Amino acid sequence: MKNRIANRMTTLSPSLTLAISAKAKAMKAAGESVVSFGVGEPDFNTPEHIIGAAKVALDNGHTKYTPSSGLLPLRKAICEKFQKDNGLSYEPSQIIVSNGAKHSIFNACYAVLEEGDEVIIPAPYWLTYPEVVKVCGATPVYLQCKKENKFKFTAEELKAVITPKTKMLIFNSPSNPTGAVYTEEEVRAIAKVCEEAEIFVLSDEIYEKLCYNGVKPFSIAKCSEKMQDLTIVINGVSKTYAMTGWRVGYLAAPKDIAKAIDSFQSHATSNACSISQYATIEALASSDEEIQAMVDVFDKRRANLLKLISEIDGVSAVEPDGAFYVMLVVSGLYGKSYNGKVIDNSIAFADALLDGEKVATVPGVSFGADDCVRLSYALSEADIEEGLKRIKRFVEALQ
Repeated sequence: MKNRIANRMTTLSPSLTLAISAKAKAMKAAGESVVSFGVGEPDFNTPEHIIGAAKVALDNGHTKYTPSSGLLPLRKAICEKFQKDNGLSYEPSQIIVSNGAKHSIFNACYAVLEEGDEVIIPAPYWLTYPEVVKVCGATPVYLQCKKENKFKFTAEELKAVITPKTKMLIFNSPSNPTGAVYTEEEVRAIAKVCEEAEIFVLSDEIYEKLCYNGVKPFSIAKCSEKMQDLTIVINGVSKTYAMTGWRVGYLAAPKDIAKAIDSFQSHATSNACSISQYATIEALASSDEEIQAMVDVFDKRRANLLKLISEIDGVSAVEPDGAFYVMLVVSGLYGKSYNGKVIDNSIAFADALLDGEKVATVPGVSFGADDCVRLSYALSEADIEEGLKRIKRFVEALQ
């Protein structure tokens, strides 16, 4: 009998983020008191005016197919967003609206990557990047970022790993899982290397509005006309507007790549949800003050989380400048045991912590950082304080 499952599927690894979340939800459903630092999504509801726009769209009968690339008014609004926020000029034909930013990333990789191509992925990385690269037939090449540099790589480090097979760099600033944000100077130096090597950059900017300490993100596509022609910018509304379930992401790309992606998406999924698209038009019209109010809450939680971590012996954290994650460094505890079980990697740490203290984290091995676990601070102050109290108790109980 021929293989029932295609060989390309055997390269995939299941998402530990969703696996931990599912286990934590099952424990909660069974009546256990679980604090989950797992899946990263804002704990706020979608703003009422965005929900209202969706209701109006429903009432007006906007429940039919849209162009596969997205509603023209939405693509125009996205062009205006890029001009206002990033100083980037795009035409609506260069914008493709998809079913979430993850879908946009897949579309971009599928359109550009081929068998034998190499893709540089800085580590720690969002766990989906290498899986998408592998499905598209290319090979992930990991560039390890140093804690001493706030989990950021340098232009020199990038240059050292580029080979004749390198086709793309995946660049995520602000970063999931580290919260690292690259300065304009750092981005321009990286862009210069990419221009010289003529490699594409997939720039994932989904967390661009969630920055702290006065840090401002800078889009690599802004560096030069050549760099914009080598860059596919990924964004969406999930994080900034608490719209994770609405499933709307978008990308901006050079015309030839955008045309190819539109053609592919027209066969793969057709358009993103029509109602969600109308809601996204309203979301993009939101005021900066409205967004900043949510950012201020995240910033307060971030500061509290870092303070509580500093009070636990044996662990540490690198202060994040963006997103809503902290990488908790726990490798100093490896070799110790909990209830007779040795803690020797991030999975063992996360499992023992969940079983023993009912605290869900994501093992760092899924991000290419087995010395850490990821904590999200997209949860209430009360849960953050209770969760860190339990983590401290867990660490103190290790032998």
